[in-house]
Amino acid sequence: MRDVIDDLLGWWQAGEPVAMATVVGTWRSAPRPPGATMLVGPDGTAVGSVSGGCVEGAVYDLGRQVASTGQPVLARYGVSDEDAADVGLTCGGTIEIFVERVDQASHPQLAEVAGAVAAGEPVAVTTVVRAPARGVDEQPDRRPAPGRWLVVWPDRHTGTLGSDRLDRVVLEDARGALSASRTGPVWYGADGQRLGEEVTVFISALAPPPRMIVFGAIDFAAAVARIGGFLGYRVTVCDARPVFATSRRFPGVEVVVDWPHRYLAGEVAAGRVDGQTVVCVLTHDQKFDVPALRVALAQPLAYVGAMGSRRTHADRVARLRADGVAESELARLASPIGLDLGARTPEETAVSIAAEIIAARWGGGGQPLSQVDGSIHENLDRT
Repeated sequence: MRDVIDDLLGWWQAGEPVAMATVVGTWRSAPRPPGATMLVGPDGTAVGSVSGGCVEGAVYDLGRQVASTGQPVLARYGVSDEDAADVGLTCGGTIEIFVERVDQASHPQLAEVAGAVAAGEPVAVTTVVRAPARGVDEQPDRRPAPGRWLVVWPDRHTGTLGSDRLDRVVLEDARGALSASRTGPVWYGADGQRLGEEVTVFISALAPPPRMIVFGAIDFAAAVARIGGFLGYRVTVCDARPVFATSRRFPGVEVVVDWPHRYLAGEVAAGRVDGQTVVCVLTHDQKFDVPALRVALAQPLAYVGAMGSRRTHADRVARLRADGVAESELARLASPIGLDLGARTPEETAVSIAAEIIAARWGGGGQPLSQVDGSIHENLDRT
């Protein structure tokens, strides 16, 4: 939702209904992860993507239908590797897509959600995507129903999924998902029992973007900062030398003039780094590198990499050992930084660093796909 929320909010504020299609389940080689979103606007505009092109046409047509009727639909698309189909995933995977109409009457919380995202405030949107049919004697407001939203912040919530008990357990699970920045489906009983499977709730954790902190205001840092922004990181470039650490040299990112170790220690103390934070040390100067790495390696960060030759790396590791850095911490250091792509230019080097960060995040091996057997996309949901 994050990638399309500005367009969604614009139509919502204009009072125009929008169909929103969200990937809520994936199996095998699904091309887009849970949470990928596509909008079908009132003027027929399509924004975003749910499959990279495989089933966009079918989802677009379904979105037009849902926007007209207001009735949400949970659709599954897939095709086996051996079969062909007019509408299916040519990669051989399967995806479930939930399509709902979003307007001011059905989703009055949208403005608050968009405001939280714009302010960098963590918020989770939980949606019932599957629920048992309502009995003839049941009140419609007392049972879970597809399309209901419960919006959750760390300290408050708004809306209901239709059951007090379900709301309570989903609140707990949504806050856990927010803390881990985890988006995906959760299954419950018809009245919120944890061991049931009658109700599927999709939790979309819209946590603030993860951070990338780049130390060293050099030309390689400029390229890394650009690709970090492209990957969705909130990028900070830090260097103790004010002549190099300028906004003119690093447009569009936060630039800090400070000693790297002192800045990073302050961010750690303030709670502004976490398990998703990426640190790239590119200064090529041991008086900057070693103190910064000592602080970084003491934290459970997603990735810590340092640039330099193998001789520089050996000297750096020896200095860190002498400073008391444990072997378990040194084992987490990616140095020399990046994958072996044969990179030469700053831009090529930035690609190699980004590739290593992606591999570390998702457990990739970095080999050419043509030389790897098995599924391209690891299944992140249950089968």
